[in-house]
Amino acid sequence: MAKKLREEFRSEIRVRHYSYRTEETYWKWIRRFILYHGKRHPREMGAEEIQAFLSYLATDGHLSASPQNQALSALLFLYKKGLQVELPWMDEIVRAKRPARVPIVMTKSEVARVLKCLQGKHWLMASFLYGSGLRLTECLRLRVQDIDTEYLQLTIRDGKGNKDRRTILPDSLLPHIEHQLDFVRGLMERDIEEGENGAITLTPLVLRAPSRTPSGNRESTSVRQVIPSVTRSPRTCSRVAMTFAQCRNC
Repeated sequence: MAKKLREEFRSEIRVRHYSYRTEETYWKWIRRFILYHGKRHPREMGAEEIQAFLSYLATDGHLSASPQNQALSALLFLYKKGLQVELPWMDEIVRAKRPARVPIVMTKSEVARVLKCLQGKHWLMASFLYGSGLRLTECLRLRVQDIDTEYLQLTIRDGKGNKDRRTILPDSLLPHIEHQLDFVRGLMERDIEEGENGAITLTPLVLRAPSRTPSGNRESTSVRQVIPSVTRSPRTCSRVAMTFAQCRNC
């Protein structure tokens, strides 16, 4: 039952181009929902079981409003899209109210002290996050061809919501980026000598838009990650900085 249900869920969520992390998170909540109700099939359950599960998360699980709503979104997706069950009670379930909080923003001196404790690629990653506003996953997926030193901007591909965007690139990072790219070139040369091209694609981006890579050559440095892993993962395509994410092309 679980295997067939997961295949149906995976098919529906991928055809809608949800991110891999959303897929894994949704399935985690669906699996917990099924186990909580004694491995009953979701078709046999309804609003009462969903409400009981959400109440359990709030009382016994001590979860805040955000993960409660995340679990509800996962279950609503399962019923509406995965199982294609349109029931009136699904729109009547009340979402947990998120309290309004004042954000805590680090000062420049605090950021400087944090960066002072870092070095090498970790310093560069933190600088990307702070100076360019990248999310961690976006930083790890950033490729050489996405850096524009002329216009001082970065191109973020397949970001949140499966959208591309551009953001600023602080000119103070240029010397550090060039040093990192020297490391990437050396890694590429070593991979080629060992019979591996080392270029990875966590989404079918290169296959979908070959014009974005020079002459479609996957051995070009431009398709390399700026922050590659120094080791190859057996679960993914060659060098992957995101060890938690399995490539969908495998």
